[in-house]
Amino acid sequence: MTSVITLLTDYGLEDGYVAACHGVIAGIAPDVRVIDVCHAVPSGDVRRGAAILAQTIPYLPKGVHVGAVDPGTSGARRAVAIEAGGRVFIGPDNGLLSWAVHAAGGAEAAYEISNEDYFLRPVSPTFHGRDVYAPVAGRLCVGLTPADLGPERPPSRLVSLPEPTSLMREDAVEGEVVSVDRHGNTQTSITARDLEALGVRFGDTLGVWLGRRQLSMPYRETYAAVPPGELVAFTDSVGLVALAVNSGDAAQRLGLPPGAHIRICPSR
Repeated sequence: MTSVITLLTDYGLEDGYVAACHGVIAGIAPDVRVIDVCHAVPSGDVRRGAAILAQTIPYLPKGVHVGAVDPGTSGARRAVAIEAGGRVFIGPDNGLLSWAVHAAGGAEAAYEISNEDYFLRPVSPTFHGRDVYAPVAGRLCVGLTPADLGPERPPSRLVSLPEPTSLMREDAVEGEVVSVDRHGNTQTSITARDLEALGVRFGDTLGVWLGRRQLSMPYRETYAAVPPGELVAFTDSVGLVALAVNSGDAAQRLGLPPGAHIRICPSR
């Protein structure tokens, strides 16, 4: 049993959806601590939700981790429970949980959540967070096991998002945009270690290719190290290289959506 449940959704805080999930959990497991990871994931943005959850997992206590971001119809999407590294991940089988499961050490077992005895009835086809994920999470904290939820499924058959990677070249490193935060800061899959391997240090100038566009950009410890309105590259809190505009929106200025290709090299 565990005493912690975490929640990540795209429900927002303007309505009562998050409160309903909290209420269901409290009715089943009143002593459990619920940590709200994020409820501001852009609507249906599975990749953004996956990035937030994966990058937060190392700092969360072991427990039951619920993810509810699904641009499709909930009724048509299989719900799963995945055991990984002493944690249980619950959510739709659409790749949302895949990066976090990897960050936790990889899936050890997976189960389809199909035993309706543990659901809130009737189940709304558009609100599995309240009617399926929340009650199941609560019951896992008071004695239920993942194996009670439904048939076991091979972890290899779970839907997985392609892992963001970087590729070292002779004098450059290539990657992609992983996600964009609410400030417009553009996180890439290129790591600080990648730049170190190219001999790049803070204070240097980078050559940045965005498709056919080439830019020169300072590499600094924070975006505040450049004047307001200026572009800057920096290493974010999880060790990934990000592009920002001091007091501005880099994603909007550069037109960089998640998945966009980026190439960085030292400026000679």
